[in-house]
Amino acid sequence: MTEETPGFEEKPDVPSGATPDDAEPKAAPEEGAAPAGDATADAGLVAQLDQVRTALNERTRDLQRLQAEYQNYRRRVERDRVAVREIAIANLLTELLPVLDDIGRAREHGELVGGFKSVAESLETVAAKMGLQQFGKEGEPFDPTIHEALMHSYAPDVTETTCVAILQPGYRIGERTIRPARVAVAEPQPGAQTVKAEGAEENTEADAADDKENGGPEEG
Repeated sequence: MTEETPGFEEKPDVPSGATPDDAEPKAAPEEGAAPAGDATADAGLVAQLDQVRTALNERTRDLQRLQAEYQNYRRRVERDRVAVREIAIANLLTELLPVLDDIGRAREHGELVGGFKSVAESLETVAAKMGLQQFGKEGEPFDPTIHEALMHSYAPDVTETTCVAILQPGYRIGERTIRPARVAVAEPQPGAQTVKAEGAEENTEADAADDKENGGPEEG
C-alpha cells in the first residue's frame, strides 16, 4: 500500500506548453442563446430596410411633386389656349364692326332688302355665335366704363346723366368690352333742383298760413 501525501490532490496531466486554463474543463454553452453572428446580421438587415424605406419615401415625394407640376402645367396651357382663342376672335370681330355699323344704318333707312338683307342677317348670326353682343339703349344711365359721350346737353326731364341718343352701339364678348357705346348724354338742367326745392318750400309756407287763418287743422 502506498501512502498518500497529506494536502496534495491528484491533478490531471497537463501537456507541456499549455496554460492552466486549458487544463480546466470548459462549460457547455447554454441552450437557447443566440450566436453573436446572427444578432449582427439582424441589425444589418434592419439598417438596410430603413435605408430602403427612406429612399422609397423620397421617390414618392418626388413623384407627387412632378405630378402636381404637370397638373399646373396642363391648367396653364389650357388657360393660355382659351385666352389666345378669345384674343383672336376679338381681333376678328373688331375688324367687322364697321361692316356691322353699315348694316345697322342701312336697316334704319329701310335699305336692308333683297339679297343684301339675307347676307347681312347671316353675318350678324355668325358674329352672335362667336359671342359678340351689342349693347347701348336710349334712356339708360350713363356709365363711363361702357359708354363714350360724344355729345352733351341739358334736359329738364332727367334726374341724372342719361344716354339720350345712341350714335354707335357698343359691343362686348363675354365680360370684355371691345368697343364702348358712343352716345349723346343729357344732364339735369342747372338750377332745376333749386327751383323745385324753393317751390316746395313756398307751398309749405302757404299751407301753414292757411292752417293758421282757419284756426289750425281740424281734429278728428
